[in-house]
Amino acid sequence: MAESPEEVAVLVQRVVKDIRNAFQRNPHIDEIGLIPCPEARYNRSPIVLVENKLGVESWCVKFLLPYVHNKLVLYRQRRQWLNKDELIDITCTLLLLNPDFTTAWNVRKELILSGTLNPLKDLHLGKLALTKFPKSPETWIHRRWVLQQLIQENSLPGLVTKGNLGAAPVERIHRLVQEEMNVCSEAAGRYPSNYNAWSHRIWVLQHLGKLTVKVLLDELSSTKYWVSMHVSDHSGFHYRQFLLKSLIGRTVTDNNVLVQNQIINEQNPSLQKEESAGAEAACAEEQSVDLPRHLEEEFELCTELIDSYPGHETLWCHRRCVFYLQHHLSNKIPLLSAVVSSVDSSDETLNNSHHSPATSPMAQAMDVDGLNESSSKQGYTQETKRLKRAPMQDSFGPEVEYRFIDKVLSTCRDADQARFATAYRKWLVTFLGQ
Repeated sequence: MAESPEEVAVLVQRVVKDIRNAFQRNPHIDEIGLIPCPEARYNRSPIVLVENKLGVESWCVKFLLPYVHNKLVLYRQRRQWLNKDELIDITCTLLLLNPDFTTAWNVRKELILSGTLNPLKDLHLGKLALTKFPKSPETWIHRRWVLQQLIQENSLPGLVTKGNLGAAPVERIHRLVQEEMNVCSEAAGRYPSNYNAWSHRIWVLQHLGKLTVKVLLDELSSTKYWVSMHVSDHSGFHYRQFLLKSLIGRTVTDNNVLVQNQIINEQNPSLQKEESAGAEAACAEEQSVDLPRHLEEEFELCTELIDSYPGHETLWCHRRCVFYLQHHLSNKIPLLSAVVSSVDSSDETLNNSHHSPATSPMAQAMDVDGLNESSSKQGYTQETKRLKRAPMQDSFGPEVEYRFIDKVLSTCRDADQARFATAYRKWLVTFLGQ
């Protein structure tokens, strides 16, 4: 085993080179990990590549990590010179072992801005780092920065022909969204209540997916199975609350735009119809969204999971939010700009829905939902008309909820389940009594 500084330098240079060669031999590596190995037993490389998995024998980490860390620090202090290829290799090795080292990500940012490093390679590197460190905040932050660079590049006609993503602009964005959804799902599955992963997922919907109705509905459908398998993951259920609120906010906002365009056309018949045709076409999809049905399906999901997995507080907290949204829709109260503003401030909403509404006024009772009672002061909108034409079914309401609670209390043998059901009933009494 290497011990002298010269031997350590030779060892580290060989390992860094082996990592670079591994990526060259197999650019589709999808996971990294440490191989428990207290000491080097054979005269071979500690880098192991099997199919698409890259392993590093643990004995070399105590030599490798301090050496590349010190080398990069000396470079930033301008006490040692490294060429671009050396910077790429050293930062790659360092970030695979310690992705929260901000300086390494900053060096790679400079390499991307100078055109030396393909931003897609950094997305791949971050994806690999997240397989070992799924909650690494610096990795998620850098990932958003890289995506912003790709968005800006995609918006410039002169750069579209670069072919970095190998497809038309719309297809590129769609491919990026799908890839980010997969990365977030994998990271969320590797670390319970991975707030950073779900926050990133919301950011992607806002900046790449633009919160379109199709994307929101697809996400609502695709995450249903995931939350069913992770019934204690509050961040995952809060993401579904975000999707439901976004659907409501998108529907109300676009319906208001449609009404305003109709009023403008009536007052100014000389205006070209093409000016409002695009907005009206965009509203058509939102108008067709059956919000009551989606909320009803969410209630059914809650009921099924609560019955199947008793004693999970996350499910009862989620049921509160869904009932809150359903209560407003069933009473034909338009949900206005407060919902839209909450959609645009996702980083402040995730993981904040675990409150005790019985201790505050109605405006604070479901503060996590970003909804405010002032929404009832809004005028008679197109959404109100649509809801009156297609009223909410009576399959869910206060009486049904009370019967559900009584059923749970009379049949359950789990003390936590009984406690959560009792707390939910107290919340209903407080909420409906205001």
